[in-house]
Amino acid sequence: MKKVLILGGGFAGVDAAVYLKKLNYDVTLVSDRDFFYIFPTSIWIPTHESEFKDVCVDLKELQVAHGFNLLINSVSKIEHKENRVTFQDGMVMDDYDYLIVAMGASKMKHKGIENTLSICGAPEQSLLIRDKLDALIAKGSGKIAMGFGGNPNDTSAVRGGPGFELLFNVHNMLKKKGIRKNFELTFFAPMAEPGKRMGPQALKMMSTMFDKLELKQHFGKKITAFEADGIVFEDNSKLESDFTMFIPAGAGHEVIVNSDLPLNAAGFIKTDDFSTVLDDDGKMTNVYAIGDVASLEGYDWRAKQGHVAEVMAKNVAHNIQERENNSSNFKGYNEHLNILCVMDTGNGAAFVYRDEKRAFMLPMPIIGHWLKKGWGSYCRHSKLGNIPRIPGM
Repeated sequence: MKKVLILGGGFAGVDAAVYLKKLNYDVTLVSDRDFFYIFPTSIWIPTHESEFKDVCVDLKELQVAHGFNLLINSVSKIEHKENRVTFQDGMVMDDYDYLIVAMGASKMKHKGIENTLSICGAPEQSLLIRDKLDALIAKGSGKIAMGFGGNPNDTSAVRGGPGFELLFNVHNMLKKKGIRKNFELTFFAPMAEPGKRMGPQALKMMSTMFDKLELKQHFGKKITAFEADGIVFEDNSKLESDFTMFIPAGAGHEVIVNSDLPLNAAGFIKTDDFSTVLDDDGKMTNVYAIGDVASLEGYDWRAKQGHVAEVMAKNVAHNIQERENNSSNFKGYNEHLNILCVMDTGNGAAFVYRDEKRAFMLPMPIIGHWLKKGWGSYCRHSKLGNIPRIPGM
């Protein structure tokens, strides 16, 4: 039985393990944490609408449900040409037939980043954000700034949606408490039109929503530093803030940057459309890269999202099986590239979609919020195999 080693326990890694196990491979999944984290629903932890445990799925439960091997450990070194992976405890694995790298990304390093927290960072930061907001609510007033940054070397590494969602949810929470007028809420980003990749209609609707909710905007100025009491910009202006939530753009994972894998300018692993890592002569290796760790090629508006990572995972399982059957009927991710999300506001949502032919945002008052809540439950139970997977979800 051929052995597959998967590094990473997120959307990409877990799905790859599930699909390959169904094809009867000897699969080992390695993760540096013992739970699968449902990032899209973590936006409700800071507002007390969800508990931390609500967005976590125990990897041991997934192991039992699907039968793959599980190792909780951290990768320290990848030497793909030697077919060798070394872990922080000194353990070495070198007897695998295929390696799937799904370790996610690191974050861009900004001066003073320690003065911020991120809803897309380490899962535990969601609890710290909650504590910061609770402290301001107890105080009775304050200035809250939320935003995201970019990576000039790879525009696909930007993740701004959760920032919008969290700010909308905080607005809604403060409004319910009757203290919204005591808080100044500002969204900031270095680009002139954050959210532009969603399409012109979505961009216009977002602007309308900001005005309606009296959310301030600070766009189009490069961030030079984060301080304890605000954000400093390239013109030396400063946005005052009692609490700053900031989502840095993705950057190459430190282990990947120090590996012998081929990388793009941003530090993401280069692959072909089939997620295969190629050698110097352009030939297929036994290594695949999926999810945020991989360089995502395609349209200017492309974005790294969980559903794209899941497509990559499913395709890689298929492609490995095709290779074992001496076939080249491979499947690629490019034809599946789209932006798809339900942008939650706390009291409703908007359905956002974009592909190469169309782009739109559809408001879903009230019901949209509960649809996203339902998706969170679906995600958990479908991953565990309790309910069937819906194609495309």
